[in-house]
Amino acid sequence: MGPHGSVNRSGDGYTRPVPDILAIIKDSYAELRPAERRVAAVVLADVTFAVDAPSAEIARRAEVSEPTVTRFCRAIGCEGVRDFKLKLAQSVVVGRLYFAPDTTAPAVSEGSPLWSVVFGEARNALAAVERSINPSDIVKAADLVAGAHQVVIFGLGGSSTALAQETQNRLFRYGVVAVAHSDPYVMKMTAATLKPNDLLIAISGTGRTSEVIEVVELAKHYRARTIGITAPDTELSAICDIKLTVDVPEYADPLKPTASRYAFLLIIDLLATAVGYRLQPSSRETLRRIKYTVLNHRKGKILEPLGD
Repeated sequence: MGPHGSVNRSGDGYTRPVPDILAIIKDSYAELRPAERRVAAVVLADVTFAVDAPSAEIARRAEVSEPTVTRFCRAIGCEGVRDFKLKLAQSVVVGRLYFAPDTTAPAVSEGSPLWSVVFGEARNALAAVERSINPSDIVKAADLVAGAHQVVIFGLGGSSTALAQETQNRLFRYGVVAVAHSDPYVMKMTAATLKPNDLLIAISGTGRTSEVIEVVELAKHYRARTIGITAPDTELSAICDIKLTVDVPEYADPLKPTASRYAFLLIIDLLATAVGYRLQPSSRETLRRIKYTVLNHRKGKILEPLGD
């Protein structure tokens, strides 16, 4: 890898990801010369300007010479101004949302707009599921789960990993043989072992996660059935046998957790409840055994919530 994580091409054609140049500038700031720091300050103060402006304009705003701008670019691991701008353009896509504080963000205090934003987004997500999900699709998905020899649940990334684990947690309580994976290699190896009477549940907020799409295609190659819990009209939804999809527009605040996880959690609860009813009376007996064991372990007399 080149200096500061710059892009290299190996002999096998693999191209490393474009480095996060904004992070490199911040981390390298103390090591720069005074004139180069002025260039860094200009870039960090207005990244959009730095992407679009010619080097002469950047130099004028930083009150340095044009060669200093070039030296700054090389000091942070870029080949020159052009290479710097290409890397900065990649970083700025996300950097606009996260780099500068939002002066319009709601205050953090009880009863503030923060409360209405978070609760409002959660309510909107639940309402979106009620509008979008066809009950017959839930029933079809529950039939697949109930009839499967085993159910594997795949989710990659923060929310999808947690939701995959929650799906496993919901299903095993009814006696379903269920396991969740979030490691891409384990997902691929597991998909290769599936058979026609197995079921894969794939969870992806975007429906574009390539690793998840690949394992679904692999599972289908081995004739396993598939359910997608994802966004509508995506590559993942298109290849799944049953599509449980919902579109939840996000409130433009990067500090607020994504609201789509409420929607996906509700879909999981709908599916799990339908599976529980579908597997009666054995599902009730399995839950009874779980509750009996937990109650004896804790030596208490007060039952936990019935569904947990």
